[in-house]
Amino acid sequence: MSPTFKDLQLTSIGPRDSTAIDVSDDLEDVRLLDSYDDVYATNNNNNKNDKSSEGLEEGGLKRIQHKADVVFDPNLVKEDDVKDAIEDAGFEAEILEEKKTNRTKQQGGSLVGQFTIGGMTCAACVNSVEGILRKLDGVKRAVVSLPTSLGEVEYDPLVISKEEIVNAIEDAGFDAAFVQSSEQDKIILGVVGVLSELDAQTLEGILCNLKGVKQFGFSRLSKELDVLFDTEILGPRSLVDAIVRESSGRFQLHVKNPFTRMVSQDEEESSKMYRLFTSSLLLSVSGKNVGEREIDALLIQPGDVLKVLPGTKVPVDGLVVWGSSYVNESMVTGESAPVLKEIDSLVIGGTINFHGLLHVQATKIGSDTVLSQIISLVETAQMSKAPIQKFADYVASIFVPTVVGLSFLTFLAWYISGYLGAYSDEWLTENGNHFDFALMFSISVVVIACPCALGLATPTAVMVATGVGANNGVLIKGGDALERAQKVQYVIFDKTGTLTQGKATVTTVKVFTEMDRGDFLRLLASAEASSEHPLAKAILEYARHFQFFEASKDSEQKNDRSAMSAWLLDVFDFRVVPGRGVQCLIDGKLILVGNRSLLTENGIEIPNQVENFVVDLEENAKTGILVAYDSELIGVVGVADPLKREAAVVVEGLKKMGVRPIMVTGDNWRTARAVAKEVDIQDIRAEVMPAGKADVIRSFQKDGSIVAMVGDGINDSPALAAADVGIAIGAGTDIAIEAADYVLMKNNLEDVITAIDLSRKTFTLATMGCGGMHGSILG
Repeated sequence: MSPTFKDLQLTSIGPRDSTAIDVSDDLEDVRLLDSYDDVYATNNNNNKNDKSSEGLEEGGLKRIQHKADVVFDPNLVKEDDVKDAIEDAGFEAEILEEKKTNRTKQQGGSLVGQFTIGGMTCAACVNSVEGILRKLDGVKRAVVSLPTSLGEVEYDPLVISKEEIVNAIEDAGFDAAFVQSSEQDKIILGVVGVLSELDAQTLEGILCNLKGVKQFGFSRLSKELDVLFDTEILGPRSLVDAIVRESSGRFQLHVKNPFTRMVSQDEEESSKMYRLFTSSLLLSVSGKNVGEREIDALLIQPGDVLKVLPGTKVPVDGLVVWGSSYVNESMVTGESAPVLKEIDSLVIGGTINFHGLLHVQATKIGSDTVLSQIISLVETAQMSKAPIQKFADYVASIFVPTVVGLSFLTFLAWYISGYLGAYSDEWLTENGNHFDFALMFSISVVVIACPCALGLATPTAVMVATGVGANNGVLIKGGDALERAQKVQYVIFDKTGTLTQGKATVTTVKVFTEMDRGDFLRLLASAEASSEHPLAKAILEYARHFQFFEASKDSEQKNDRSAMSAWLLDVFDFRVVPGRGVQCLIDGKLILVGNRSLLTENGIEIPNQVENFVVDLEENAKTGILVAYDSELIGVVGVADPLKREAAVVVEGLKKMGVRPIMVTGDNWRTARAVAKEVDIQDIRAEVMPAGKADVIRSFQKDGSIVAMVGDGINDSPALAAADVGIAIGAGTDIAIEAADYVLMKNNLEDVITAIDLSRKTFTLATMGCGGMHGSILG
């Protein structure tokens, strides 16, 4: 029986009549599976037969699910003619039920792909490639980086395929290859065990019968299998397990890491991060098949419990569920000292476990892990263009044709002068002529005046700066942010968690009624138990230690927490009052926990004795928390948040750099002044609400000043977004980190100086490079 092409897709081109059969959401990947097409020999033969028929513009048969996509001219051939041509070649063909295939741009269907581009030597090449890409139908955005030889293209796969993008670049005289895209339903597998044509047919047969597989392609040369699958039916691990099971273990598969595909020799700093990925690990299997088995790290799923042996890398972000050990996080956070990890501790993928054995439950995988996000930030920054670089590219785009024109005029001038005898023939080289002599001067003009340095200086400096910054725990989100940081005139610090350690502790408890101290703490802890504020956590910790003294072991801590929950009173109508505190009902009576404003707004009078006590706390850099119950002020709690040891040194360093430090906080004026005095900050803004911090920044920006904001909390995110340069502390919230331009992974304020200094040195070198180029030309 002849090999069967079960489905034939016909698509007309241009505005002409068409018959199209929609066999995939992504037309670029519609292919054909041929059981006799092991090394694409039959495929090539079929293509030749197709294209030999007059009127066929394009015929593509590739080994995917017995389907073909044929582009034809309906004025010259009919659908049946195409079908007959394929059958004459010895195959069976059937036309699919007609559907209208939409090859026009559709909303929400774009992909972002990365391509390697070879052969670029200067900024003119970059502009040429970008211009070509932006003119292609379906391409929404294109950015090309000369130092990394990478291009990032956002395109609509329903309009243009990645192969067409590669062809467009190659047609312009450059080398190009696809690296990766933002597709989430594709996996690249290395296959061991395909030794013959029969093995290849067996593998293809398994994939054809596997539910959920959309398309696939296998290369005998590289032994790579590309599979596009339905994520609602299949996952990467279930796909691999199914292939191994159906082949009875004949084929061994391992996942190809998409990140390692794009490491080039020019990306030394970035490649160090790619090497942090682990390849395989032990998976703890529970349920029916209890035990352990080795699994590829890229097949991990959320919820998997992974066994991390001493001296090995933590594969993904996760939660320790058993064991304890010290973990070296320096390669990710820059923190030199190993960090103790116990039950319920979070671990970061790519870090190294020291001497203990850990069982880690995966919480984040793939692009969601901290390491992947760091790599993504670095790549995005290296692909982005700083304003000075855009200006350099613009100058180069004018300069190049100007230089070529001058070179041509130079050639004409010397050639005509020689032809007219304006200079002696003795000037000519041995066996030389006027043409060669004129050409030598023409080439000299191009060599001397070529603006390669203009196009290379800034992107190279940005690439190196982002890589060096990442290696030192300073993540930069783009060239724009890097350039703005060099011009910073003001650095605004949040207080809690930024200048201070963010680890508040209760130092004083004062009860102003006859209430028992234990009863007071029980009321207070019950009210604060539902709050996420750092001060609330400090109060709960103090109450726990007050009530339960021994809590050294994990089991005892769990029992302690259970007892603590039983000790707390029932709370109703809990409400957070932003910038004020919290309030709720306990035993039907209102309890208020917060600052003076909260109490006065609720008609609670503050006696002079209490006011004096609170003032004394505030003058000693402590925060006084007032507690009122049943319309009566019953006590005050003093909470201190120690300053970071490097805070004063960083403030002094900024002053030496000509940058003015400012502190903005929601805390009261006395506490703010006491903290500012310790770090020697003269300019203070206190009792500022979260939205007010952004207003403070805008007030400094009115005269054109460049302002940086350093913060860590959700309440800092509006200010981080409003600042010219937002700098988030790495230990802060995800929202703050998302709003910032810089992320300090080490939670160390000294990196604020590192960020500004790195920016200044980067653009000093870039300016020197451009200046050196102009000097060499003029010289």
